[in-house]
Amino acid sequence: MSALTQTTDGHGRAGRTLSGLAVAVGLLLFLGGFVWGALLYRPYTVPTNSMSPTIGIGDRVLAQRIDGDAVRRGDVVVFEDRLWADQPMVKRVVGVGGDKVACCDRQGRMTINGEPLVEPYVPGAGPASPTGFSATVPDGQLFLLGDHRADSLDSRTHLTDAGRGSVPRTAVKARVDATAWPMAGWGMIDRPAAFAALPGGTSRPGPLPLVVTSVVVGAVLILGGAAYGPLARRLTRNGRAMAVSHG
Repeated sequence: MSALTQTTDGHGRAGRTLSGLAVAVGLLLFLGGFVWGALLYRPYTVPTNSMSPTIGIGDRVLAQRIDGDAVRRGDVVVFEDRLWADQPMVKRVVGVGGDKVACCDRQGRMTINGEPLVEPYVPGAGPASPTGFSATVPDGQLFLLGDHRADSLDSRTHLTDAGRGSVPRTAVKARVDATAWPMAGWGMIDRPAAFAALPGGTSRPGPLPLVVTSVVVGAVLILGGAAYGPLARRLTRNGRAMAVSHG
């Protein structure tokens, strides 16, 4: 056996071992990422324009399944309440039990317990709400507003209900972590800094970036490992052809 053949066979065995390992690890990461994501997240289609520009009508979002007790101010949540609609709705939590939510102060800002909020997600330069309101949120309830305040049927519309415009925490089904479609608008939903200074702070994003990374890295390892065999055989043939031509 020639030195070229011995070297090629040795490298080939090592390469096949590494490529097999890459495919195995890739499958583990790829499938594991999908299973992990399926257990934690649900896709939803937003039915209205009330959360524009943060989320547009018809956008697909990925929402992490959570317990209502985990909700914090500033979260964008998916919830169901029979008094509001016969379908899941998407709104932003601006007040929790015990909060006094009011609008607007002299600068047109919404206040929580007298503290004004800077809300960069609200479109336009006008007041935080085109209609004034004031409500104290009952314990165990959430006060919810759409970001598009001029085009949102939200807690302001239900102020005369028994819950004074709020919904129970148990109505929350999931917390929106990201917009998934259209691709041009894909991205994580930020936690507004204005709520961070309030008691309880803001929630932490879910593990969606890790889920996506697992799937992408897994796919790359699978494709790279699968491509090694054909590439190695081609390089071996070229090497032998060169050896013969110089022999």
